[in-house]
Amino acid sequence: MSRSPGRKQENHKISRELFVLTYGALVAQLCKDYEKDEDVNACLDRMGYSIGIRLIDDFLARSAVKKCRSYSETADVIAQVAFKMYLGVTPSVSCSSATGNEFSLILDKNPLVDFVEELPAERASLCYCNLLCGVIRGALEMVHLAAEVSFLQDRLKGDAVTEIGITFLRKPEDRKHRRN
Repeated sequence: MSRSPGRKQENHKISRELFVLTYGALVAQLCKDYEKDEDVNACLDRMGYSIGIRLIDDFLARSAVKKCRSYSETADVIAQVAFKMYLGVTPSVSCSSATGNEFSLILDKNPLVDFVEELPAERASLCYCNLLCGVIRGALEMVHLAAEVSFLQDRLKGDAVTEIGITFLRKPEDRKHRRN
């Protein structure tokens, strides 16, 4: 039996839509379970971190990317390969520091909010997509890159774009192993 050429693409789209709907239900349940938005944000970050530490193996196996030599190269791989592979979007990357350790991923379209119109007024401090920050942080940690990851702008909060900030915590020379 032969497969039609568009079948794989169709299954990928269905999987992404199912994930987005399931994610919305997860966030809604967390909002019921926790009174404070900060608790929901922390839970989403922890869940994302757990996903990230497991997802990196799949990413490295499927993408065949080589070792990144700089933080800017790492940020580009996250945007151009990882986001495209798992979410079907490619954010733009901008360096936001002279030291070269702070980057922004700017998403014109965030697939996790496809079915979300706006956050309720009582949930103004909810970071709906905080799972993404945890995923990025967990995956980076597994390749020995400590980073802080947070949302800088969010369309759900009225900003023009969705912007994720990544700050690498070590200087490049700190990554080299030293003997004591």
